[in-house]
Amino acid sequence: MSFEALSKHVNIDTIKAITQLSEEAAAMKAARDTELKAIIEGKDKRILLIIGPCSADNEEAVLEYARRLAVLQEEVKDKIFVVQRVYTNKPRTNGDGYKGMMHQSDPSGEINLIRGMVAVRRMHNRVITETGLTTADEMLYPDNLMFIEDLVSYHAVGARSVENQQHRFVASGIDHPTGMKNPTSGNMKVMFNAVYAAQQKQELMYNGLDVETSSNPLAHVILRGALKESGEIIPNYHYEDLMKTINLYKESELKNPFIMIDTNHDNSGKKFDQQLRIVQEVLMNRKWNEEINDYVRGFMIESYLKDGRQEPGGQEFGQSITDPCIGWDKTEELVRFIASHTQVN
Repeated sequence: MSFEALSKHVNIDTIKAITQLSEEAAAMKAARDTELKAIIEGKDKRILLIIGPCSADNEEAVLEYARRLAVLQEEVKDKIFVVQRVYTNKPRTNGDGYKGMMHQSDPSGEINLIRGMVAVRRMHNRVITETGLTTADEMLYPDNLMFIEDLVSYHAVGARSVENQQHRFVASGIDHPTGMKNPTSGNMKVMFNAVYAAQQKQELMYNGLDVETSSNPLAHVILRGALKESGEIIPNYHYEDLMKTINLYKESELKNPFIMIDTNHDNSGKKFDQQLRIVQEVLMNRKWNEEINDYVRGFMIESYLKDGRQEPGGQEFGQSITDPCIGWDKTEELVRFIASHTQVN
């Protein structure tokens, strides 16, 4: 074996005990999780927003963002349900670069995964406890689910992970909504196969045990655009793309059909300010077509305190160190626009 142990066996229960939710906070989270489930099931027609920084790199900046977002959530609560992105693991195309708080609790500091696990739980806990919001994270490493499953309300499986069988099978054991992105190739069949697998019972090795999952009827699709080998960006949020996705849902007979639009990544070509225009177009198509209105009920938006991005180690408080994000002023404008153009029956 060519793996060198850098620590003793990690006691997950001990790490979880350090940052467990209080009874009051756990009850509040459970109530919001019930609301979120109803939205995915189509019983609650509000728009779901998974919104926040590309990467949760700085605890105090993330908390400042959360405080502002909680006030905005209260303002638009009749039309929009907000879950904050607290993304603590970042996929790296070639393995280089900042890999998220799980690896480095301080982006400029040393890699220490045990310290990172504590920092990840503390940040999710603080957002929930101090603001009353619930959180979303990316399931980049399926084995890590066991140490954050009590804190995270929405899980996303990314474009580079969605073809992986372990991600699909672990997703089938999650009790919360789990969005499966289309792969970077744009292959829609891959994404729908992933949702199908997540909605079935599966048997796998997990946490050292042979387990059978319960199935996850809340698994659904996320459209994030595609990138050809030539470098050409192929968005998939336009009218024809949405109708194609709806028809694939009809053919598949999956439970709880729900379409989330990722407004950044290859839909915007990482031109972060295009997210406002993309949302506006999708909302127009929802008004134009009743089926789109019924199926397309969520947006994933990358937003932080300040526009754009900076390199890791930069001194701009609340500016992304990974993908560029819209700043707070544009965020308020966009969320209010969505609320004003959403009809809840």
